[in-house]
Amino acid sequence: MKVLDVCEIFYSLQGESSFVGMPCVFIRLSGCNLRCSYCDTTNSYQPGSRMSIEAIVAEIQQYPAQVLELTGGEPLEQGNSIVLLEELVKLGYTVLLETNGSLYLGDVPPAVVKIVDVKCPGSGAAGSFMRHNLKLLGAQDELKFVLTNYRDYCFAKDFVQEHELLGRVVHFSPVTSVLKPETLAQWLLEDGLRVKLSLQLHKQLNLR
Repeated sequence: MKVLDVCEIFYSLQGESSFVGMPCVFIRLSGCNLRCSYCDTTNSYQPGSRMSIEAIVAEIQQYPAQVLELTGGEPLEQGNSIVLLEELVKLGYTVLLETNGSLYLGDVPPAVVKIVDVKCPGSGAAGSFMRHNLKLLGAQDELKFVLTNYRDYCFAKDFVQEHELLGRVVHFSPVTSVLKPETLAQWLLEDGLRVKLSLQLHKQLNLR
């Protein structure tokens, strides 16, 4: 029996990515290989509940959403996450994977929409991104940069330009406790950078 260590499963609106605003079931796995300075899901660091893939599927089928997101923590730390992704795709769901980009993406089913974080210096985990993963991105996959200051903005801007990523969906998301969205918006307007300013809708609405 394939099992996973699950932090929580819950139903809410998708707060980020191109699927923002859509009803979504979130499967948050426990464990993470990074410790970002602004992490808002530190509860996932601790062991959760051991659940079989069958039990996970039974729980998510209680909800009406057709969009699912596997997140963490870092979900790819658990090898059986790939088995779960394969099963969710077979069931006909639109499946999103939120990953910190530090682990190999080549085993992720092609139908899964990968939302891949590239860590900036302000995260405390700069350099963790596995650059080979850029070659493994499909047309539907997205990249995200979480920004704390202007140094992070310059890092992210240089990264997308160096790797010719401006034809992709790229999100610049401010840590609003230290970087005002209005400030980031002004930087983007001044540079005319073809990326999306992304705010966390679920936090604006006080949802999970």
